[in-house]
Amino acid sequence: MNAIEVMLDDLHIHDFYRDAGRILLALFGQFPAPSTVYVEDIAGPDTPDEFGLHSPRHLACLGAMTWLKQSGYIGFGQLVRQEAVEEAVLSHKGFLLLVNKLESGESNAELLNSAVRGGSSPQLQELMERLMREFSAL
Repeated sequence: MNAIEVMLDDLHIHDFYRDAGRILLALFGQFPAPSTVYVEDIAGPDTPDEFGLHSPRHLACLGAMTWLKQSGYIGFGQLVRQEAVEEAVLSHKGFLLLVNKLESGESNAELLNSAVRGGSSPQLQELMERLMREFSAL
């Protein structure tokens, strides 16, 4: 694998971290009420191809939603035509993860919001990986 292939491979991981962070924050902002989360609200506008198939970016975001559910961070009732998830809510452990405060007094939700909105990709990656390790220990 050459350097360009490795760099391109990392882009999907950075997109995943940003999508996952945005999804968690969207649900934290609505907690405890279940809500509908639209893929386009997380990943941006989609331009389906001439056959009506979604872009790889759109599908990757949808995959992040599904992964978060399968991994226990969130729950949702159903998928709506690859456009959204309905009745989405943070799981108990997902909520505890985000309200946990560090010694600085900042919650994980506050740190995640800062990293998603204005942080660099390496900063977001480091935070998301720490949150995943912390989630596993809950």
